[in-house]
This record gives sequence, structure tokens and C-alpha cells, in this order.
Amino acid sequence: MYKNIIVAVDLAHGEAGKALLNRAKALIDEGGTIHLLHVLEDVPSYIAAELPRDLSERRQAEARVELGLLAEGSDVETVTDVRSGAAASQILQAAEDNDADLIMIASHRPGLSDYFIGSTAARVVRHAQCSVLISR
Repeated sequence: MYKNIIVAVDLAHGEAGKALLNRAKALIDEGGTIHLLHVLEDVPSYIAAELPRDLSERRQAEARVELGLLAEGSDVETVTDVRSGAAASQILQAAEDNDADLIMIASHRPGLSDYFIGSTAARVVRHAQCSVLISR
């Protein structure tokens, strides 16, 4: 079905990430690759000035370890990727970088603020150049 799948996970919601990864394994072609992605939101500069200088590197390292644990034991080629920035734009960029034919992302039930601002999943759906599967 698919050769390159981007599975965007929020490590704060580990069970949703596991469920997405299991769905991706069912959809991937033999010889395909799953790109497990976590995006760290940037810390505003006025807050970053008060934080330890190596905090960003520590956050990246911790996220890599958690993604590695999530991908551990997979019988499908799984590549982990941790990026920093706005989640929607980084997910879309990862899809472009890896020539993805499917993006998988979990979504929460929309609240009032999502109707005015738009959730990450909604932004990805609106701008993706490939298919998007949203899991609730």
C-alpha cells in the first residue's frame, strides 16, 4: 500500500503513538519504511533565557531515547526523527524530505480554540501533498 509513512507522535501520549505505529505496520509495503517523528515545540526566547543552556540538547536526547523504545522490536524498517519548531510545518517538511506517501497523526476532540486557531492535524490535512490518516 505505502512505501514511506510518516508517523507523527506526541511522546506525552505514548499509547496513541503505539496505536499509530501498529496501524502503520499494517499499512506498510514489504521493504517500506516507517519514519517515526516527534516535534519539540520551540521555547519562546524570553523563557529560554532563564533555562539551562543545554536544555534543548537534553530534550532532543530524551525524545530520541523514547522514540527508540517505541520503535524497538519492530519487524519493519523504522527510522526515528526528532525535530524542533512548529509541529505542523515540521511534519509537512518531514513528509517532503522523505517522499512520504502517507502521514499518520493522532488528533484530540476539537475544542473551541481549535475552531479559531486550527489544530496541528487540521493544518497538516490542509497543506499535505500526500494522504493523511488521522486517528482519534
